[in-house]
Amino acid sequence: MSTPPEETTARLEALERRLGQLEDEREITHLITGYGPLVDAGAAEDVAALWTEDGVYDVDEVFLDGGKAIRRMVESPGHQGWIERGCAHFIGPPRVSIDGDEAVAVCHSLMVVNGEQGFRVRRATANHWQLRRTPQGWRVTVRTTRVLDGRPESPALLAAGARGERP
Repeated sequence: MSTPPEETTARLEALERRLGQLEDEREITHLITGYGPLVDAGAAEDVAALWTEDGVYDVDEVFLDGGKAIRRMVESPGHQGWIERGCAHFIGPPRVSIDGDEAVAVCHSLMVVNGEQGFRVRRATANHWQLRRTPQGWRVTVRTTRVLDGRPESPALLAAGARGERP
C-alpha cells in the first residue's frame, strides 16, 4: 500500500520545520557559547558581532548600549588586565526558546580569574539572552546578566528564560 502524495508532502513539511528548529537552536547555542572564548581572546570585533548593532549588554557593573560600547569594553584596560593575568568566561549550555524570528535563551556563566593563589571563581551569574534572526544569522538584541548572590532578580531572570519569556 503506497502513501498518498499529500501525506508524504505533509510529513516532509513537518520534518523540514523540525530540522529548521534544530538548526536555529544550534546556531543560537553556537553564538552564545562563542562569547567566552572570544572575550577571553580579546577579540573585540568578534564579540561585538554577536550583537545587533543597537544591541544591549546589561551587566550588574555596566550598561553597554550598542556595538561600539561592547567593543570598547573588550578593549578597555580593565578587561585587557583580566586577560593578561588569566581569566576564563565559562558560559553554560543555554536553554533556547524560539518564536519565529525572535528567541530567548537562558544559562549560567562563571568568570574564573587567576591570582596569587591560583584560579578562583570571581562571579557566577544568571544570563538572559534575547535574540533576533537577521540577514547575517541570529544576533543578540539584549543580554541581561545578574550576579547570583541571593538577590531576587537573578533567579527571576533564570525562571523567565527557562519559560521562554522576557524579564
